[in-house]
This record gives sequence, structure tokens and C-alpha cells, in this order.
Amino acid sequence: MVAQLWPLLSRDGPWHWWGYAVAAGSALPLVARRRAALPVLLVSYSFSASYDLVSAVAPQPLWYGPLIALYTVAIQSQWWVRWGALAAILCGGLLTVGSSDTAFRGVIVTLTAYALGRAAAGSRAHATALVERAAWLERERLLEAERAAERERTRIARDLHDILAHTVSLMVVQAEAGPVVVRTDPKRAVATFDAIADVGRDAMDQLRRMLVVLQDKQGSDAALAAIEDLPSLVRQAAGAGLAVGYEVTGDPQPMAPDLAITTYRIVQEALTNIVRHAGASRADVRLSWRKQELTIEVRDNGRGTGVSLPSGGNGLAGIRERVAAHGGSASAGPGPTGFTVCARLPL
Repeated sequence: MVAQLWPLLSRDGPWHWWGYAVAAGSALPLVARRRAALPVLLVSYSFSASYDLVSAVAPQPLWYGPLIALYTVAIQSQWWVRWGALAAILCGGLLTVGSSDTAFRGVIVTLTAYALGRAAAGSRAHATALVERAAWLERERLLEAERAAERERTRIARDLHDILAHTVSLMVVQAEAGPVVVRTDPKRAVATFDAIADVGRDAMDQLRRMLVVLQDKQGSDAALAAIEDLPSLVRQAAGAGLAVGYEVTGDPQPMAPDLAITTYRIVQEALTNIVRHAGASRADVRLSWRKQELTIEVRDNGRGTGVSLPSGGNGLAGIRERVAAHGGSASAGPGPTGFTVCARLPL
């Protein structure tokens, strides 16, 4: 506003009051330009266009008010409002100017103000998009953390199920046989109770190792179970009155710790189901090593469950989920002489 009033104050007068009113009228509406950009532009431009309606005014100043208002319209308004306002100002200016130099200067200044407004609008839109994308990425990070926590809880629940179901089943079977053998075979009763104690201690050791791994994220899951522990697992099942055969064919290959855990849990779950549900007197565990694959087969001679591998829940479904996580395949179902669980794990 001072720049517009300066030509009026820097020359000898007297000047008409209209010049001062027009200069003030073109600049003062800019206070409301962010709330009503287009009306402010119309008011400011109308004042500036009426500057020459009277005589005895100072030489025409550079009209900052309409330029700033046009800049704001270029930032805030929709495309049809922007283009309409720009066309109206250019046409009005070309029709009212008195010389080609003035017209050329007016066109250049007007287009520059509009271009600066569009550039500022693009910069603001880009900044807003970056903020929104950052917020979206943060939400995705939180969701992925929740999903990871859910997967971890599922894995822990599955491991706890395998440990507790196996050991508790063996302890229950042996405890039920205890009163009978106490009366008929005291020495066997002592062995039965020793087996119960061994199974309980093994369960405590596995749970303790699991808690160590959960508390120490740098630790290795290999501490939970390994293929080397399978003979001990077979002996525990045999202590429950089940004759269990264990056979390994082929040359053992190096395995990742999580794959070793999966192998152990598959055999553990299969033996647990045999003890609890099959009514079998014998079971056979066979590990067949090939160059790129490990086949795990657990077969019994019991009555079986009469169903194939389910698609959800714990137990056999846990076997399916563990094997699928490693890109393998699993099958389970009744056979001619019992029930068979078979899993193929790629190495």
C-alpha cells in the first residue's frame, strides 16, 4: 500500500482525493484474501481499473493489490475459477490501456503472478502428499507390527500346545497305569513313576528354554528343540506303554534352526495324537533324507481318527501350518492298518 501511495505523495499537488481512495481500495481488501480470494480480486481490480476516471491524479503506480489477489486465486481456486479470472483481467486490461507498452507490461506481470501462484499451489500439494504418505506409512508400520505380534503369539501358542499336550498326555497315561502296576508289579510301578518325573522335567526344561528365547531376542530358536532330541522324544512315548520304532534313512543334511524345530514339533504332535486318540500299541517314526527334501512319516496301528488333515485349529492343523510356512506339504489320514502323518520339508 505504501508503494502505491508513494507516487501520490512524492509529487507536487494538488492531487484529486480519488487517487488516494483507489490506492487504498485496491490494497486494503487483501486482508481477507485467504477467506474470499475471488471477491477480493474483483474488488481490488475494480478499484485499480477506475484509477483514471478523474483527472489530476499522480502517474499510475504498479498495482500490487490485484497481483497479490490473483496470486491467491491461482493457489486456492478451482481451475475454471482461475482461468475465468485470468481471462477477465487480461481482456479488461487490454481494453482499457492506452499504449502497447503498458499492455505488454500488464500481460507479463499478470501472467507472472498467476504462474507463481500455480507453482506455490503445486509445492503445497506435493508437501501435503508427502505428509499424507508419511502418515500412511506410519499406519502401515503399526499394522505390520500388530500382525507380526499376532504371528508371534500364534507361534508361541502352537509351541506351548505341542509341549503341554505331549507331556501332559504321557503323564496322564502313565499315572493312570500307576495304581494297577503298583499292586501287580512294584518294580514296574517305580519305572512308571520315574518316567512321569522324567517327562515333567523335560517339559519344564522346554518351557524354560522357550522363556529364555522370548526374553532374549538375540537368542536362537534352536535352543527350543532339535532333531538330535527326537530319540529322547521317542523314549518318552515308549514310556507310556507304546512300542515306538525310530528309523533314519539317507544322509542327514544341514538344516536351519526353524526347520529343525518344525521337524521336532511334527513328530511330537503325531506321537501325542497316537497316545491320546489312536488306541495303538505300536508306532513307527521314519525320517527319510534326500538331497533337497526331508520326509517325515509317523505311522501307528491303532483305530485312527477317521478324518484327514483338518484346515484349522491346533493339533494336526498345526502340522499343516508349520509345513506350509516352509513351502512343504503335509498329509494325514487313516490307512489300512492305522493312521499316518506324512510331511515333506524342502531343504
